[in-house]
Amino acid sequence: MPQRPSTPCAFSRSALSRLHSFLVVFAATWMLLLPAPAPAQSMTLKVGQISDSIAFFPIYVAKQQGFFKQHDLQVGDIPLLGTGAKLAAALQSGSIDVAGGNGTDPLNLYRANKGTRMIAQLVNTYYVDIITGPSFSGPPATAALADKIQALKGKKIGITGPGSGTQALVNFLLGTAGMKSATDVTLVSLGSNMTGALGALKTGRVDALSFPQPVGQQAEATQIGHIYISPARGDIPQLKTVVHGVVFTTQSVLDAKGPSVAAFVRGIADAEQFIHQADPAAVRALFKTYRPTMNDATIDRLLSILRSEIPPTPAISQGEYDREVKFNLDSGLITEAPDYATMVPAQWIQSALGGAH
Repeated sequence: MPQRPSTPCAFSRSALSRLHSFLVVFAATWMLLLPAPAPAQSMTLKVGQISDSIAFFPIYVAKQQGFFKQHDLQVGDIPLLGTGAKLAAALQSGSIDVAGGNGTDPLNLYRANKGTRMIAQLVNTYYVDIITGPSFSGPPATAALADKIQALKGKKIGITGPGSGTQALVNFLLGTAGMKSATDVTLVSLGSNMTGALGALKTGRVDALSFPQPVGQQAEATQIGHIYISPARGDIPQLKTVVHGVVFTTQSVLDAKGPSVAAFVRGIADAEQFIHQADPAAVRALFKTYRPTMNDATIDRLLSILRSEIPPTPAISQGEYDREVKFNLDSGLITEAPDYATMVPAQWIQSALGGAH
């Protein structure tokens, strides 16, 4: 019987086998030639703050302890902009995404930008003090508050700048006695440089300072001056618990960079927990690197009150916000303010705090 020729089916199977082998080798070679995929990029955020006062220690802790990085966020160098007005201008221009200031700053900015939002609390007491120097004459710090306020009349008082929380305190105190800062005292703008402010107090360029902590503690530790009126220690009960050290931004930034801002808030939460729960020696060591030129006596004075002034969470309550608003209205620095629900995105903050790493 004659041999039957090969069928097309048999030829097809053989050819397909050879083709499959070729394609496997080709694909493997091609994959080797392709560039490796780029690693996932961390989120970034531009941050600015007024100064290196006690209010911004949580930001420093979050950065130094790597809490921002744990939430895949990169935060670069943080400029110290000196005044709330400069801070607001940087936020408005896009030079920074979030700002660390005092409660007066976002309330001032709201007049120009209705999208201003407070998103994290750093200090929940009014951490500005009235500090008297060698040229000051008046009743002692143990006197009644009304008597101490009267003693401010005619004095030269150093503040960080116009429209600041430091001016707000002077305005408020004088207002309770029927006085005004424009006519009854001389306000001297010194910027936020604490060394310069203490120098002005020591030399008599000013009789008193309205300045944030730790200037008062440093003045006492170096025997340059004394803390005369302190809301934080309870001298002004309505200012004992207010949202005064605060992180703020704008709704446009939240819309554009929401995940990055949420990661920032979570990093602040970790820092505040660390400040409250870590070994005090570890917290002290961090503060020493935060303010390396500060003497040990000043640091000890600050650490004794640190945990009572820095909240355990960045969340902002309505009571704290409302008291800050009332103070600023009473001081005359603002004439109107948004309600809590408008200024504080409480639900967004809670969602940010509950976010995963």
